[in-house]
Amino acid sequence: MSVDPFEIVFAVPMECGACVESISQALKPLEGVTKFDIDLNKNLVTTEGTIPPSSIVRAIQKTGRDAIIRGTGKPDSAAVCILESFDEKDFKQPVKGLARIVEVSDGNSIIDLTVNGLPRGVYYPSIRCSGNISQGALSTGGIFYKLDAIKVDQPSNLTTTINSIGAALISNNNNEELFFGQSFLSAKLSVNELIGRSIVLSRLQDKVTSDSLCGVIARSAGAWENDKQVCSCSGKTVWQERTDAIARGVAV
Repeated sequence: MSVDPFEIVFAVPMECGACVESISQALKPLEGVTKFDIDLNKNLVTTEGTIPPSSIVRAIQKTGRDAIIRGTGKPDSAAVCILESFDEKDFKQPVKGLARIVEVSDGNSIIDLTVNGLPRGVYYPSIRCSGNISQGALSTGGIFYKLDAIKVDQPSNLTTTINSIGAALISNNNNEELFFGQSFLSAKLSVNELIGRSIVLSRLQDKVTSDSLCGVIARSAGAWENDKQVCSCSGKTVWQERTDAIARGVAV
């Protein structure tokens, strides 16, 4: 499926023109970014293109700054799914992945799937009929839509700290054989067809087990629909929420 360009808005902490220049230099080489705008006063970076949002986040993070996705695509065209483990051994770190979904044209969506802290191997993602995760992946029902398998084979580390400007700092921990994976998948579905369903990531093709990852698909903000700086529920800034999310293991 060819991907139509879509817009993404990122919150990025910036202090001066040098910040703008370093971010600009990080974005220019990215294939698939057709244009971008950097607003120093509002601490916002806007891109248009066809590459995964997670790839842009990582490019910005390499400059020493963090980036929070504030919205993607058109109104009512974006969704998100946090993938969690229901295995008892993962009790302290249940969140293992994140799927960002954008409908890029009528009936066609792309899924930016990132997982972290998993054993090396091939995993099989699928969209399930139900969003019932009361028993983890076992209660999500049958397959609604199959997605392409993904490889998890890049060295991973779940030990993270946050520096003064909000960027994640990764430290080495050689005691765990855990790995990272990212894939850009496509589905001939609209976002409205996906809301309330679930995504399951299984090590077995066409079968889920008690240790399969899963999460409910929920609607998220389109570009320019979320401009909050402080959450009205928690009273925390977007950067404090970011720190909490990284501590929970939410990837990128």
